[in-house]
Amino acid sequence: MSFAVYHAAPGLLPELVAELGDAVTAVRDPLVTADGPARQAAFAANVWTEPVFIPVESIGDAAKKLKAIQRNWALVPSGHFRRAALVAEKLPKVAAKPLVFGAPLPTAPLGAFTLWEENLLLASPATSEPVPAGEYRFVEDKEGPPSRAYLKLWEFFTRTGVRPAPGELCLDMGGSPGGWDYVLADLGARVFCIDKAPLAPHVAHHPLVSWCQGSAFGLDPRHAGAVDWLFSDVICYPDRLYEWLSRWLELGECRRFVLTVKLQGETDSALLDKFRAIPGSRLLHLSHNKHELTFALLGEEKEPSGGQGETF
Repeated sequence: MSFAVYHAAPGLLPELVAELGDAVTAVRDPLVTADGPARQAAFAANVWTEPVFIPVESIGDAAKKLKAIQRNWALVPSGHFRRAALVAEKLPKVAAKPLVFGAPLPTAPLGAFTLWEENLLLASPATSEPVPAGEYRFVEDKEGPPSRAYLKLWEFFTRTGVRPAPGELCLDMGGSPGGWDYVLADLGARVFCIDKAPLAPHVAHHPLVSWCQGSAFGLDPRHAGAVDWLFSDVICYPDRLYEWLSRWLELGECRRFVLTVKLQGETDSALLDKFRAIPGSRLLHLSHNKHELTFALLGEEKEPSGGQGETF
């Protein structure tokens, strides 16, 4: 029977186990094995799509068998830590340099492995993310963005391969001090931000950025007109965000949405299922998310492989 391995996002192992439900067969922090083909999981940082168990006789034999499959492997420790580290030391080094935003992602196959038992590897030559452990790190811009929130958009656009085109209209709700506005304007998009607090001066003075003082939830979708993108990283309860999104989907003319779902308190799985049920949507945990998820609805553009809840 087919199975997959899911690498939990940091601190979200219980949420991942709950998301996978009855399919779960084993939990070895941070890994979860589950029956069935690999599928999108919001609380997984990475998914091992072709996992196999490989009996080994020694540390050297483990490294030899992995190298016989392919060159590049990333260790995910889940037990037998010292022995697993010794296996990793015998493998070719994987250059895990920070990514440059806008540059292509690595294309060389990158597998993941763990030492499941003392003489048993669990390894997958293919994973859902092309970076070790699904952790996206970037060469940071320490001068332009007024907050570190910009890294969420960098990662989202990098992972999905979809981003605003020059001239497209983006609404950024509650965007002060302007980390997301900085990224969007830098891509050449037109940005209209609504927030009670002002933007950082250098962002507010950008010729493609406009700011209006007001409530992020106060704009009537019927009065907004045609919008290419709607962004929100505002702090609010998930149920309020869902109600607000539902109004936009019913009454507005926006084509694409990228919204941060702040998971305040105990995770409400039933509410997250409402977000998942929106056709064409996806929930994912970014490396730069904290206790939150990113909701995406990308319309007719290229969507992440598999789609929410579907197999890879």
